[in-house]
Amino acid sequence: MPRFTAEELEAARDRLVPDVVADGLRVLFCGINPGLMTAATGHHFARPGNRFWPVLHRSGFTPRLLKPSEQQELLTYGLGITNVVARPTARADELTAQEYREGGRLLALKVARLRPCWLAVVGVTAYRAAFDDRKARVGPQQRTIGDTRVWVLPNPSGLNAHWTTETMAQEFARLRAAAEAVRD
Repeated sequence: MPRFTAEELEAARDRLVPDVVADGLRVLFCGINPGLMTAATGHHFARPGNRFWPVLHRSGFTPRLLKPSEQQELLTYGLGITNVVARPTARADELTAQEYREGGRLLALKVARLRPCWLAVVGVTAYRAAFDDRKARVGPQQRTIGDTRVWVLPNPSGLNAHWTTETMAQEFARLRAAAEAVRD
């Protein structure tokens, strides 16, 4: 992973990170928004302390630990990545309530177009803000978007001390089992 200066990371605030998507995915994972490291590299969940890639592997979604630079390989497993808000920031708390609401609206349109079996939002706070669901908890939701079911996963950021890598992997594995049950 390349090292970036503070100036290079700040310059990444203007970059858009392309989604990794296709029609009819098993699971479309949805981050909060790109961090500056993600924007600088163009690879989702690129910050070294982020546990998304290890948790994805430990939960059985991928047969090996992928690097962020291998994100396109997710499509071969029927998986994809997008974000609630496209604007890169150093911290999610830089986002406004309006950005979350608009992001939720745009995400619903994207999901309706792509028709994944599951939308998995990684971060309960982001889900609550984007979909105005203050009582949402981690796990499957009552909400659907068309035929797409929704699951809220814990935020894999290294800052999320409430969840260990192992407990996150268990929750991701619950989603994987549900996604596999739908296919069978």
